[in-house]
Amino acid sequence: MRCIVIVKATRETEAGVMPSTERLAAMGKFNEELVKAGVMLAGEGLHPSSRGARVRFEGTQRSVIDGPFAETKELIAGFWLWQVKSMAEAIEWLKRAPFDNGTEVEIRPVFEAEDFGDKFTDALRAQEASLREQIGSRQ
Repeated sequence: MRCIVIVKATRETEAGVMPSTERLAAMGKFNEELVKAGVMLAGEGLHPSSRGARVRFEGTQRSVIDGPFAETKELIAGFWLWQVKSMAEAIEWLKRAPFDNGTEVEIRPVFEAEDFGDKFTDALRAQEASLREQIGSRQ
């Protein structure tokens, strides 16, 4: 199963405080372990919400809200995309991550084709496979 591991934002990440060299080295070591184990598919840190925007959709109207966004607890500072056998395996990996100071990290399964049942028709499956192939060829 694939899962996304969401690292919640903090006052420090929203203020643009960069991690120390030691923190970057520890995270690099952890990421290396994930890659060697075949778990990590992707992972990135995000700039503060002050550099972002939100788009709200209401009918045919589109409105843009520029950051920063007030509720830090609702924001994310980074993510991983992992391939694991189970949620339990993802939790065990995450427990090894070099976080401290009350950092909150959320794990959520990613939908797979079979999760959609009959609604995900053969034509839609073919379209999805084609798109994934195109994305793969760019890397």
